[in-house]
Amino acid sequence: MNKPMLKRKYGDRREWLRVTRKKFAQCHLDEPGFRGYVTLVKMEEVTEPLFVEYGDKRLCIADDGYIWLQHFPEAKRYSVTTMFNEEGEIVQWYIDICSEIGSENGRPWMEDLFLDLIVLPAGGSDPKR
Repeated sequence: MNKPMLKRKYGDRREWLRVTRKKFAQCHLDEPGFRGYVTLVKMEEVTEPLFVEYGDKRLCIADDGYIWLQHFPEAKRYSVTTMFNEEGEIVQWYIDICSEIGSENGRPWMEDLFLDLIVLPAGGSDPKR
């Protein structure tokens, strides 16, 4: 049986070369309704903005001043990233379906199965960006 191709993605995004200067914070929560790591990456400087296309919309998801808030729930098989623009408005929610979530020396990661769900805010974002 073939094993699916997986990619380990870390919450600090330190392997992401597009982000040349950032602020990073993380914490572990043990609260009713959520147990796991939460990470926050504020992109202070990127080499170039990152755009995605959904139908006829072109949407910026990473640029100077953007923030990605990611949840790594323990014992679950998904991770949720909320992406904010430089004005603090939600651009999209990105839900990764993963085979496993863990941490390595306190650094949270997920094994990405490349099955994703994308949720856009009601009313959408500015398609001109």
